[in-house]
Amino acid sequence: MIKRLLAKLRNFSLYLRDKLSQRQFFILSSILVGISSGLAAVILKYFVHSIESLVTRYSENYEEFFFFALCPMIGVTLTVLFVRYALRGHFKKGSANIVYAIAKKSSEIPGKQMYSHLVTSALTVGFGGSVGLESPMVSTGSAIGSNYASTYKLTYKERTILLACGAAAGIAAAFNAPIAGVLFAIEVLLTDISAAAFIPLIIAAATGALVSKIILKGGIVLSFSLTQPFNYHNMPYYIALGILAGFMSLYFARVFEWIERKMAGVKNVWLKIVSGGVILFGLLILFPPLFGEGYETIKTLSNLTPHELTKSSIIHGFIKNDVHLLLFLGALLFLKAFAAAITIGSGGNGGSFGPSLFVGAYLGFIFARLVNLSGIASIPESNFTLVAMAGILAGVFYSPLTAIFLIAEITGGYELMIPLMTVSALSITVTRYIEPLSLEGKKLSAMLKVNVEDRDQFILSKLEFAELIETNFSSLRPEQNIQSLIKVIASSSRNIFPVLNEKQELLGVVHLDKIRSIIFNADQHSDATVNSLMEEPAEVISTEEHLHDALRKFQDTQQWNLPVVEKNKYVGFLSKSSILTKYRDEFVRSM
Repeated sequence: MIKRLLAKLRNFSLYLRDKLSQRQFFILSSILVGISSGLAAVILKYFVHSIESLVTRYSENYEEFFFFALCPMIGVTLTVLFVRYALRGHFKKGSANIVYAIAKKSSEIPGKQMYSHLVTSALTVGFGGSVGLESPMVSTGSAIGSNYASTYKLTYKERTILLACGAAAGIAAAFNAPIAGVLFAIEVLLTDISAAAFIPLIIAAATGALVSKIILKGGIVLSFSLTQPFNYHNMPYYIALGILAGFMSLYFARVFEWIERKMAGVKNVWLKIVSGGVILFGLLILFPPLFGEGYETIKTLSNLTPHELTKSSIIHGFIKNDVHLLLFLGALLFLKAFAAAITIGSGGNGGSFGPSLFVGAYLGFIFARLVNLSGIASIPESNFTLVAMAGILAGVFYSPLTAIFLIAEITGGYELMIPLMTVSALSITVTRYIEPLSLEGKKLSAMLKVNVEDRDQFILSKLEFAELIETNFSSLRPEQNIQSLIKVIASSSRNIFPVLNEKQELLGVVHLDKIRSIIFNADQHSDATVNSLMEEPAEVISTEEHLHDALRKFQDTQQWNLPVVEKNKYVGFLSKSSILTKYRDEFVRSM
């Protein structure tokens, strides 16, 4: 039934493609991708909340709470089993892999990712894994856009835009924030954005948000109403909060990175699951708000009822005053990154988007409550809770515009625009000064082996090294005489000849321009050999090097062709003009 329905939809789309202009069909495609990604986000939220409703039944009393705290281990185990047996171990997480697909795989994402992230994140987060659903939504939406474009054989540029449309629609559907969805796609995924991409992105994000709003109605994950307007007298405190948010973002990123690295060092999968599950069990027993995404606890803070967060904890009886409460909230602030990284590192699937909002909310509330308790001033705790969320999001993802407009949209207005801009700008300034690349940016740099901040290097990383190597160079042996050399030259269209030994190792090169006088002087033919005529190449390029390094060697040597070797074996030659031509083509294709 489903296959027949999908086939009919595909045939109808093909019919429309024939009837519409290319531009009209592409706009229609952005709408369809937006609807599909919005529905995927709604389905994911439905499954997660369905699982959570079953799991949270065991959090009502002390005896059952121990089973409740073990649920994250169950979720991670089911996720690992699904990845191992249903997906055959082929599974990629994070926005860095999406950008890598754009750069190195012509924006093609495997079809399995249209559903694999839905299943794995639903199991992980539904059973209490301390991560967010936004990254899986982005991965799912990106896969939908990419596979749609591949189905209808759209160009690389159109496929890349539709991939971003799917991601934008996923974020927009999650928060009913279409502007934030568009900005996320631009800031995080599309490093080279053109004006042509804006309209499809806007349409897809608006469509995704509309689908979510119609189906979920009031069930959007985060929505707030401001209780107090912005007061410019509080600007010094917002400035201080922005600086704190920057340092807290650094802490978040470094803890995440350190835990993931440590967990990756554990090779035994089951040991990794059990150790991660036991740690999460201990954390949930003491700090139940670490369960799941934590958005409900953010609403609790925003409603200024933080004491409700302690009710399920076994240390509830020890929290008797504001100081104890702030210590409890402070522990949650620092442990959320730890819990999220453990969840992902032990095999679960989720993202750091939700945890960063969690950390921001707790930082803002604690900061405002401390200021108020000190008697220095009376500042709105709810506003600071919301604004700090933007600060941490900007500092972790290096996406200040996404952070600003996300909070502006979920609060239903732009009353806090000035403090949002201030806190986000200060936060990212602090983090960029100490760490030039974001958490995902460092992963992408490692995958591409380039600095993704450098636009030239990023475009060069899209070029395939192997495809640029030219192999139609006639080779010589060092013992060959002039007569043999002349025969090789006569049958070659090149003016450079690599000299190789029996092991195909590069010994030197012969330049036709430099031996021309010897060739036409018959008196020198009897004594000369290739060994006496060859010279060391000005530079040698390894296949393990990046093209940016190769261009630097061309610049230093003033050569237009340099030999390429792989483990000391001759492979071919690299041409500077070929690299520049491919670079220009890639640049034009990205526009």
